[in-house]
Amino acid sequence: MRVRVKICGIVTPEAAAAAVQAGADAVGFVFADSPRRVDVERAGEIARSLPPFVTRVAVFRYPRPHEVADVVRRLRPDLVQAEPVAGLREALVTGVAFLPVLHDGADLDRRAAELGQPALLLEAAGRGGRGVAPDPERAARLARRFRLVLAGGLTPENVAAAIRRVRPFAVDVSSGVESAPAIKDPERIGRFVDEVRRACDAPAGVGDP
Repeated sequence: MRVRVKICGIVTPEAAAAAVQAGADAVGFVFADSPRRVDVERAGEIARSLPPFVTRVAVFRYPRPHEVADVVRRLRPDLVQAEPVAGLREALVTGVAFLPVLHDGADLDRRAAELGQPALLLEAAGRGGRGVAPDPERAARLARRFRLVLAGGLTPENVAAAIRRVRPFAVDVSSGVESAPAIKDPERIGRFVDEVRRACDAPAGVGDP
């Protein structure tokens, strides 16, 4: 099993370099109300420093389609991550994929099925960016049906256990690898990626709760 890693909330070239050095598969730029919000010009500068095959993700929170269209036009990300809203898919251009965000809670399976998407990101109910994890049993159930990106509450200390329990396609971390809000810690990024790789290399059942 190979689990991909996304380091979200990148606001500096140094943080992006630390993510790349650690072996992250993707980096996220936040275009929503957050301490980690970055303007599109700054995101573009950082994105241009990334090597090939590192996925650039534009992250929104219940966006207006014209806002997404503007960022997509100027940044040209590989992927847009957001809650499904009317008109969002039309705001994308060829070559930019969409990763829908679902919040944990009632009717999760039904809501996931209605998306008609092979992949989705699951985070806890309410606003993201609070370091809160979704229910692991519901997450594991979705991971058996979709390419699930697990987000919320992940840290270097708990990500291996989360992977063994949920078996996601990818994991997404932001505050869990920071020394302060929006300040990424290279050492914690490195430990996080190492723990993901270690969990993937472990035989099935080893270390399961």
